[in-house]
Order: sequence, then structure tokens, then C-alpha cells
Amino acid sequence: MNSDDEEAPGLSLRESRILAKELLRNEMRARLNKMPASARTTASAQARRLLEAQPRWKEARSVLFYAPLPGELDVWQLLAEALAMGKIVALPRFDAEHDRYLACEVRDPNADLAPGRFGIREPSNGCPQIALTRLDFVLAPGVAFDLHGRRLGRGKGYYDRLLASVRGVICGVAFDEQIVGDLPVAPHDARVNCILTPTRWIEP
Repeated sequence: MNSDDEEAPGLSLRESRILAKELLRNEMRARLNKMPASARTTASAQARRLLEAQPRWKEARSVLFYAPLPGELDVWQLLAEALAMGKIVALPRFDAEHDRYLACEVRDPNADLAPGRFGIREPSNGCPQIALTRLDFVLAPGVAFDLHGRRLGRGKGYYDRLLASVRGVICGVAFDEQIVGDLPVAPHDARVNCILTPTRWIEP
């Protein structure tokens, strides 16, 4: 996929970019659907081991996790380990009033989580908010990433707005099948500082 600003016939630049993104989302969905569940489980375990070996992970004192959706690379098991290491752990919580995601601290995964607006596990209302600028390390899922650190999300822009306020390290998390040569990005699309896959640690 090429990110050059080339317009498709009869389409504006913005429309061409939107179309290219949607085509790539469909391609990524098809790739991941071909992966057996056992392969995803094995690959996720490999990625967790690789992350544990990284200095950026070891040095981080506050980490924003994500609750994996079906088909996403699963780093959830590291959440309990991060708490045991004394790290501050947070998860995104949807703020319906302002149509955005906040970062909220989780101290007990068994007691502090509840299904959110989109059916994703989120911190309950009693969990304190953490300023996004205080986060040292953010684990960011995506539909696809490229080797320049560009990220393709699901299209709603929630994560892009969240990541725009982060001052710490943003780590994209994906299966190897989700890494492409180039992404069709827009100026508002967030970039990542590094990318974790089951076989690679990429620093653009």
C-alpha cells in the first residue's frame, strides 16, 4: 500500500485516502481471519516475552494497557505482572460526555473492571483518572502499522485523539501479518515510537 498523495480518478485526496484505508482494513481482517486461534495464542505469548526483555518496558513506571478484542494480539497477562513490579497500570475508559477515551488507574483487575460502552473491559467509575501526559509507556493496538511508525486504526479516531496527548513512549502492538511497507495516513493520524510483534521489536 502506498501513502503517496495520489488521487483515485473522480475522488478528492481525502476521499482517496479514506478508500485506501478501508481497503487495507479489509485486507488485514482477511489476513487475521486466516490465523488459527492456536497460532494467535502462541504468537501473543512470544510477543509478551519479547516485550519483557525491552529496556523501555522495564524502565516504565506507568503503563497504559488495552483490553484486547478478538483477533488482536494479547498482552493482557502482563497486566498483573506490571502491578507486581510496582508499576502504575491504567486502561482506557470511554467518556461519553466528551466522546473520548480517558486513562484510568487499575489496581485490582478482578474488582476494578466492567464492560464499557463498546463491550470492552474498562476501569469502573471508581477508578481514578490519570493524566495522559503522566504515562511513561502506552501499548497501542492497531489494524496495521508500517516501518515508519505510522498506525492505522479502526476508523473512529478515538485512539488517535488519546495518543495525541501522550508524552511517553507509544508502542504499537500487532501480529507480523499487520506490518506493511507504507500506510495511507492523514495529518491527524498518530505515530508510534516502537512496534512490538511476536518476532520483532521495531524502532522507526
